[in-house]
Amino acid sequence: MSASAETVPGLAFPILIGDIGGTNARFALLNDETSEPVVFPVVPTGGYPSIQAALETSILPQATVRPRSAIIAVAAPVKGDEIPLTNAGWVITPADMIATLGLSDVIVLNDFEAQALAVAAIAKTDCAQIGTGEPLESASCAVLGPGTGLGVAGLLHTHATYFPVPGEGGHVDIGPRTPRDTAIWPHLETIEGRISAEQLLCGRGIVNIYQAICHTDGLMPEHTDPADVTSAALAGTDAACIETLSLFAGYLGRVAGDMALIFMARGGVYLAGGISQKILPALQQPEFRAAFEDKAPHSALMRSIPTYVVTHPFAALAGLAAFAQTPARFGVATTGRHWKA
Repeated sequence: MSASAETVPGLAFPILIGDIGGTNARFALLNDETSEPVVFPVVPTGGYPSIQAALETSILPQATVRPRSAIIAVAAPVKGDEIPLTNAGWVITPADMIATLGLSDVIVLNDFEAQALAVAAIAKTDCAQIGTGEPLESASCAVLGPGTGLGVAGLLHTHATYFPVPGEGGHVDIGPRTPRDTAIWPHLETIEGRISAEQLLCGRGIVNIYQAICHTDGLMPEHTDPADVTSAALAGTDAACIETLSLFAGYLGRVAGDMALIFMARGGVYLAGGISQKILPALQQPEFRAAFEDKAPHSALMRSIPTYVVTHPFAALAGLAAFAQTPARFGVATTGRHWKA
């Protein structure tokens, strides 16, 4: 079994599609070129030793037909025949998937590549706009989202074709801007001495900010679960949690603005993933958009760029489904990412 150099999959239906994150794995089945995805219950990646075990135990027994091929998006760079997830224990080995599950083809993409495909596939009613700005038709877009990690991708549109641009932009450096940042920065947990955007803008990043605030102010941290911090913040019951979510929104706005400049994303910047949906009320407060626009000398440009939270519950699966059913719409190169039996 080897990776092919095709740019259009032409896979045999039924096609299994999957969005594999650091915490949860989401799967759906496409019966043919026009059918809606049949979505299966979410499975935790930590509950199974491998993707094959998760599929054989919890997904395929619920399917009315056996898939013949698969397109999987993973939270990791896609390179080589073994793909370890960045923030989970699974190692995706497409050859083993083919042998174990009886598939003819497996294509593996980056998870935020799938989120970028979703921007071209979902309706505007599946997004909530934050602030002002109008998208320019056929302009580039940027997609980022805090989850178990921080995913980033671009979406270019030219010659009636959408080109997703995957990357590891969540690992760019981020530094202090305000006196409050300077005070809490020494208390933030680092990775090998550096603070990347992902160290702040993900589930563990929420806890990282919260604990740094507590240590700075001489408080005893009460929370170790990001959901507890965000719940207390949204309920207005804990001052440290409220400040945590306010800072989180501002830092996310800063990084989102950076990505908007990198991709010249006049088609819009989209916040994907479950955390963005859960903290939408906080993102609608002034901090996010103010930080997004604060990019002198280009603040006027930034004010013209719209920002959205993707509210579709299975956006990445929608993007993969669009690619599987209408591959000619998308410029997705599968060289080194398409394995055949």
